[in-house]
Amino acid sequence: MAIKTVSYAASDIGKHRSSNQDSGYAGYQLFFVADGMGGHAGGDIASAITSQRVALTDNKYDSAEEAIETLKQGILEANGMLSETVKEHPELEGMGTTFSGMLIHGDQIITAHIGDSRIYRVRDGEVSQITTDHTFVQRLVELGRITPEEALVHPRRSVLMRVLGDVQGDPELDIALFDAQVGDRWMLCSDGLSGVVPEEVMERILASKVPTEEAAELLVGEALEFGAPDNVTVVVADIMRSGTQVDFEPGAQFVGSASNEVVIEERRGGKILQLLNPRSLLELLQTPEDPAEYRPESEEVLEKILLETRRKIRWRGARTILGWLLLVAAVIGIGWLAYSYTQTRYYVAEFEGQVTIYQGIREQLGPLKFSQPYQVSEIDIEDLSPFQQELIDRSISAESLEDALRILSQLEESVDE
Repeated sequence: MAIKTVSYAASDIGKHRSSNQDSGYAGYQLFFVADGMGGHAGGDIASAITSQRVALTDNKYDSAEEAIETLKQGILEANGMLSETVKEHPELEGMGTTFSGMLIHGDQIITAHIGDSRIYRVRDGEVSQITTDHTFVQRLVELGRITPEEALVHPRRSVLMRVLGDVQGDPELDIALFDAQVGDRWMLCSDGLSGVVPEEVMERILASKVPTEEAAELLVGEALEFGAPDNVTVVVADIMRSGTQVDFEPGAQFVGSASNEVVIEERRGGKILQLLNPRSLLELLQTPEDPAEYRPESEEVLEKILLETRRKIRWRGARTILGWLLLVAAVIGIGWLAYSYTQTRYYVAEFEGQVTIYQGIREQLGPLKFSQPYQVSEIDIEDLSPFQQELIDRSISAESLEDALRILSQLEESVDE
């Protein structure tokens, strides 16, 4: 079956980042995202170098084995370039990047993945996550030691077990092969989307029939609507029959950091590696703002993160109880203030056939009353004129106790007359 793809890539810096560490690529046969880590210390450089090297593998191949090997080799060479870059530029120590990509070979799709960027597929309206995050919290979920819900809010959810970059040894890639079907929609994204936008919102857009470009832009827009605390990058690729007529011309579209050229600039004291989209040396040496970090997998780190999870759960339970106690206290406090206010009000009405000054307000809330007799007079209701009796039956409001006593005095005078 001959197929073709219609694709689109979109990226946004987000609302809380000063630079875009993400890179994305939508090409002819190859599509991927790379989320740089290391903040100002080189996350954008890492994703850009990786993207520009791996994009060279965007080609047609004679066999799936050749396609897999070429893609894998391109990723490993990119990793080597990052390691060499750190050796030449120590100020970039700790930089790295995730990578999640797909290469189309005939009617097959090869995926390559490392880190916590993700690949999703929509088939017959059902959205499936194709990749598994290489994070410690995901590992704990797989071991059954924490729940997926706990992983979503864990403070160390951005600690990665596998990345490309300034790491020891060769990176361990997840390589998989899938059949491509007409009507499939594939989406690759950084965690600026998957970690921010609720799954049901993301899946609704992906499973919709909106055009490729609109789907990508809507997803980025939703990330912005939900606060966009991180850079967000999305690549959407729709699989179609080769004969389908569309207003789309395939091309090599880079977004994010990969759309800039990586250059070496001479500065006093040495050479500085930066993107052609220039930043100052001061920015390069600032403390990273990206919470992502790489830690090799170990039982020690797993136990540490598990302990943090337990502490978070305990604190969350205590915080919930404390929140309810504060809410109850606030309701009681507001209720007491409201009741205290009602006791500064007075009115004149009838009590057991006598004209009486009441303290409080006449209104009731269900069985709750907010007034009680304050002073029962000697005036019998029957001694008042019909008009006065009607007023007393409705109650006469008073501005103060003094005003209520004045009203009572006037009624007494009318009776004496």
